[in-house]
Amino acid sequence: MREMRSLPPFDALVAFDTALRHRSMTRAAAELGMTQSAVSHRLRRLEAYVGAPLLHRSSAGLSATPAGTALATGLSELLDGLSDLRTRCRAVAVPSGLRVGVGAALADYWLVRRLPAFAAENAGLEVELTIVESEAELRATDIDIHILWQPTATARSSSTQRLLFQEQVFPVCVPGLLPGGRTLNDPRALATLPLLHKGTPGRGQGAEWSWPAWFERLGIAGKPPAAGLRFGTIHTAISAALQGAGVVMARSLLVHDALKDGRLVRVLPSSWDMPSSKAHIVRWPAALMGDERVRRFVKWAVAEAERTTGRRAAAQPSPKVRL
Repeated sequence: MREMRSLPPFDALVAFDTALRHRSMTRAAAELGMTQSAVSHRLRRLEAYVGAPLLHRSSAGLSATPAGTALATGLSELLDGLSDLRTRCRAVAVPSGLRVGVGAALADYWLVRRLPAFAAENAGLEVELTIVESEAELRATDIDIHILWQPTATARSSSTQRLLFQEQVFPVCVPGLLPGGRTLNDPRALATLPLLHKGTPGRGQGAEWSWPAWFERLGIAGKPPAAGLRFGTIHTAISAALQGAGVVMARSLLVHDALKDGRLVRVLPSSWDMPSSKAHIVRWPAALMGDERVRRFVKWAVAEAERTTGRRAAAQPSPKVRL
């Protein structure tokens, strides 16, 4: 008779993986949709199971202890594999519609406008679009394909993901806020315009999103950026800019259509653009490698991204990618 397994608490493993990935209890709690004390409680249970501390806590954030490093090795891949179980079960059944998870900003400002073309080219393939903003939402949802924004260091093509595009970051606003509705001749004039801010200052954002960093680059010395409206997401910040509320720092793909239509204009010449520290990738479960529905959507999404940006943003996949 097989000996009964002594398994660790699964919810505590998820909490540990999330906390270590963010290096922050606060951000882990936000992603998991629970309080910080609840995350701490789960980690204490896991440490009691292991019999050793798993995380160091310092002013620089969380880091793994030797025991934590041993536990973390392979844990993310294990959790990803477990999250694929539902997909594997569905894959042996008759394929149904394709479920695509994507952030609200990319959906509203880029993908939704283009999906009818994909539907016309793929008659009979039903696409269900779901807004997914976090790993916790992804694990709780039946998703076949996930388009997400990742640090450029991890946004490379593999057997279960493709790099779609890397964006530039630059300020935009409605034409009515600029003299003659045109790009500023003197970049320092930006200091006279109302500014819109995104997210919490200094939290998980690159220098490309920092108004102080831009003021320094533009030579606007001794004058800090004026306080203005702050928004939790780029989606609402761009929406406010479209209503004329001020100048917003935006990613090139999200404002591509609004710039083309004339609803927004560049505030500065493109020579001032800064590359985004993150990139978009399209990812699918290992269980759906070789799935014809996935192959068609990924091929279309990559081509559409290249058409939008005007350049190839992703290298060809490795031979192991069955697309």
